[in-house]
Amino acid sequence: MRAIQITEFGGPEVLTPAELPRPVAGPGEVLIEVSRAGINYADTHQAEDSYLSRSTLPMVPGGEVVGRTADGRRVVALTGSGGYAEWAVASAAMTWEVPDGVDDVTALGMVVQGASAWVLLRRSVHLAPGETVVVHAAAGGVGTLAVQLAKAWGAGRVIATASSKDKRELALELGADVAVDAGAEDMKSALIEANDGRRVDVVLEMTGGTVTDQSLRALAPFGRLAFYGMASRKPPAPVDPATLMAHSTTIAGMWLTHVFRLPGDVMRTALDELFALVAEGRLRVICGGEYALDEARKAHEDLRARRTTGKLVLDPSR
Repeated sequence: MRAIQITEFGGPEVLTPAELPRPVAGPGEVLIEVSRAGINYADTHQAEDSYLSRSTLPMVPGGEVVGRTADGRRVVALTGSGGYAEWAVASAAMTWEVPDGVDDVTALGMVVQGASAWVLLRRSVHLAPGETVVVHAAAGGVGTLAVQLAKAWGAGRVIATASSKDKRELALELGADVAVDAGAEDMKSALIEANDGRRVDVVLEMTGGTVTDQSLRALAPFGRLAFYGMASRKPPAPVDPATLMAHSTTIAGMWLTHVFRLPGDVMRTALDELFALVAEGRLRVICGGEYALDEARKAHEDLRARRTTGKLVLDPSR
């Protein structure tokens, strides 16, 4: 089968087209003929072995696929790795049927980015109606969905940040009340100004570095910052506990993997709610680009250069 293989860690240049044997499903697993594979920012970390979980070589990257099982069911699945290929194996417990009328891109957009936005707002920051929510990288896969979910769930004001005029306009189209330049030199002041001079209640942050530091300083008493990525690859400054006490603020981290350790089927609950919002026309996935399988390197280059919006996918049939 055609696949993308990594034999050494590095940047986009290590993503190499290859012919590999078709994987075989073991006990408790399903074999999926992949119609689309999702591309996530985490994949760029996986390629350079800088993610939270370590990778081993050789490796087929890609953690999510949508396609059909041998018995004809159309499913979306989390694979951990192996997604950038014509066929992939997933645990049956990490496989969910796709509702009728939901296209491939939407299905993929829900399983990682949609679920991440759901968990961030529902579990990490416990969004309350009327609160001000800041969504950094608001034109990205998680950001576009977080903006819509925050509005659907009663946020008083949604402040989006993005790096270009087009991306800021997209965030406003999706329901953000204000859009701020992600390159603002003083992000703390920019966020407070965007909230009519008041500190903000919630920040969803995946950039790292000074963006995290300044966003934390923009929080109101009992404000919460949920950190779910580090796109800049620069860690924020260490936080003094006294700083948290000074404004009664909370910092949360979120890695979707931990959802599966919670009691009850949280992922099923999230997907049911997300797909229901899609069916009601209250939530949509922005397709930011569809690449042929052997264009995986270009997809990673575009993603890392912040040239993309919304959800990116690979088409193994091309």
